[in-house]
Amino acid sequence: MKVIVLGNIDKTDFLYTTNELLCALEKYKVEILVGEIEYNYLFANKQYLPNSVSVYSPNQDVDADLAFSLGGDGTFLTSASIIGNKLIPIMGINMGRLGFLADVPNNSIAEMVDEIFSKGYKTENRTLLKLSTSSKDIFQDDTALNEIAVLKLDSSSMIMIHATINKEYFCSYQADGLILSTPTGSTAYALSVGASILDPTNQSFILAPVAPHSLNLRPFIFPDTWEVDLEIESRNNSFLVSIDGRSYMMDQATKLNIKKAPYSIIIAKRLEDTYFQTLRNKLMWGADTRHKKPF
Repeated sequence: MKVIVLGNIDKTDFLYTTNELLCALEKYKVEILVGEIEYNYLFANKQYLPNSVSVYSPNQDVDADLAFSLGGDGTFLTSASIIGNKLIPIMGINMGRLGFLADVPNNSIAEMVDEIFSKGYKTENRTLLKLSTSSKDIFQDDTALNEIAVLKLDSSSMIMIHATINKEYFCSYQADGLILSTPTGSTAYALSVGASILDPTNQSFILAPVAPHSLNLRPFIFPDTWEVDLEIESRNNSFLVSIDGRSYMMDQATKLNIKKAPYSIIIAKRLEDTYFQTLRNKLMWGADTRHKKPF
């Protein structure tokens, strides 16, 4: 078995958690590839590195069986960007706050590794968004697992966003921004603006305005086979595009096209973990101290 280990070296528990994971994997004689930044950090801090460990580069064509992302949900999004279209399942180990995507507690790593080799794990395919622009701007990564957001830039004035869906004019948003979210992202930024939560296997996208100056604009759910084109008007002639939190400044003349990406991200989960369980534990879904659960 071959695995990739990626993570956030700025996390306080990174060294301890990574060391525990490497030792647990070494027991099963696993070939381990550690991200270049992570490897150099471990080496500089004189951490134990098993003989089976080598350096992994994002440009490397590797046929790995599994990738581990050590950090929070933001780190998981970065790891998903690094793995890209390689179709390698990613399992998130939580060293952050919420841990909705990175949902394996970092105090149960040895137990998790034992489970993987004795019982296996399950996988879920997650849809991605792909952004294209009319300009020659080159993004480090133009796909998003959570959302692509168009936002005003350093101004108290709102922006006007003209939305076309499947080549038909839909509406114009006078707002602080507009979020195009995947089902995975429905529990992220889209949640904070009042959009619905979608099951991650739902074949839909969400279009949700950020602070719209209208009582007649609400989040809109549509099939993920549809394409969205956006044109933006801004008083300072520019706006921000955020791709899973990676922000880029764009000229207002730039037109955006957003559609379903041609590949998916595969998320690895422990066998006993369920989406409803994660909703209850992480977002306190249905929490009511007046009632006990019926079972």
